[in-house]
Amino acid sequence: MQLEVVHQEPKEIVDNEENVLEENRRAPLAGAKDFKGPTNDRQRAVVDAVLHSWKGYKEYAWGHDNLKPISMGYSDWFGLGLTLVDSLDTLYIMDLQDEYDEARAWVEKYLKFDINREVNLFEVTIRVVGGLLSAYHLSGDRMFLDKAIDLGNRLLPCFDSPSGIPFSDVNIGSLAAHAPKWSPDSSTSEVTTIQLEFRDLSRASQNPVFEKVASRVNLKIHELDKNEGLVPIFINANTGQFRNFATVSLGARADSYYEYLLKQWLQTGKKADDYLIEDYQKSMRGVLNQLVRTTPNEKHVYIGELLNGKDFKPKMDHLTCYLPGTLLLGYKNGMPKTHLRLATDLLETCYQTYMKQPTQLAPEISYFNVNGESETDIYVKTNDAHNLLRPEFVESLYYFYAITGNRTYQDMGWTIFEAFNRYTKVKNGYTSIGNVKNPLNTRPRDMMESFWLGETLKYFYLLFSDDRNEIDLDKYVFNSEAHLLPIRDD
Repeated sequence: MQLEVVHQEPKEIVDNEENVLEENRRAPLAGAKDFKGPTNDRQRAVVDAVLHSWKGYKEYAWGHDNLKPISMGYSDWFGLGLTLVDSLDTLYIMDLQDEYDEARAWVEKYLKFDINREVNLFEVTIRVVGGLLSAYHLSGDRMFLDKAIDLGNRLLPCFDSPSGIPFSDVNIGSLAAHAPKWSPDSSTSEVTTIQLEFRDLSRASQNPVFEKVASRVNLKIHELDKNEGLVPIFINANTGQFRNFATVSLGARADSYYEYLLKQWLQTGKKADDYLIEDYQKSMRGVLNQLVRTTPNEKHVYIGELLNGKDFKPKMDHLTCYLPGTLLLGYKNGMPKTHLRLATDLLETCYQTYMKQPTQLAPEISYFNVNGESETDIYVKTNDAHNLLRPEFVESLYYFYAITGNRTYQDMGWTIFEAFNRYTKVKNGYTSIGNVKNPLNTRPRDMMESFWLGETLKYFYLLFSDDRNEIDLDKYVFNSEAHLLPIRDD
């Protein structure tokens, strides 16, 4: 299991390779993108949050997946250094050279995939393959690409299913793939949120196999019957069919299906006759026709769910707050004005899910008043009051600022960043909390997810940039874990 390797101190790694690192500093790699670091106080505050998080991770969880900042320990999900790999491009974009160098040295020496380990295709693709590819494209460092190719090859057995819809899990040592242990079905988002990464892996490695297997999944999903473009949240890898009467949602288990329809179209140069963008447009019409509602008193526009595929439920996951940004990105690239209107309305509702809580942090799930059953138009159930340091709303704010240049979105983000600092910062990092409804008893959960560094703080940093084009959205597309992949015309 190589646990003794994982426990190597970062200082030892850096010392061993000091000469190489100095060489890297003197001579940027060919194709490397240059970032200047923070240019204002808000960006510097985000860098401080990154360094505080990194310090705790380095001290107590180095090489492990997630930091447990309160108990000063770690949590391993796949044992692939998720926080470290997710952070590579964040550190690079913030010009944190020393931290980037020590992370790179660990990846080169200790990130190995020939191990007896069960992993989830989707999670490892968006975090590890995506993180390695993004680091490769930004730095020009071939080592990251070689690691990504090795991992990509070990994920390919997932596609050896009777239907071509991939199994959700694979042992990257034995190369045996299977459905999840808890169900015969995969989440729809799991099988449709790997295409950006697999296509880029093919283009970067000049090996068509990755793009081929992932594109085949696109086509199979495209050919299935849908409800006005809307998809159930479960699909079976053996039959290749959606689960009957499964929930329809823009939140958990389906969210990034819709995101990747648009982003794949952008990634491949916006072809006019691409069924992916047609599926995206059709699904957004379905959202507008079937899922959008407005609360009776305060007129909050929100997106609900269809239980059993038909019964409306006024519930919206925080995960759904990625959608305003995706809709605006689509509008920037020619989608209709109805998308802009919905994006603007939803962004405001998502903001209110933060502002209506005494902590000014959003819960995991919000409910909405339909017929006066609640005194308030937005309410939170006790079991849904946790905040996991999620990025989705900050992601949407970033797109609104980057595309419109309106600095109001920066101010909205700053309010939320200060709330994170107030209620989730602890001595050795940041922690998810169990209760956004009570500032005096937030119930810290002792977990810093890898997406805090990989996504949330990265989007805050870019949101607060003086240059809204710090990342050129005509040249790069962000994957679902905020890793950058280049847009190609072919």
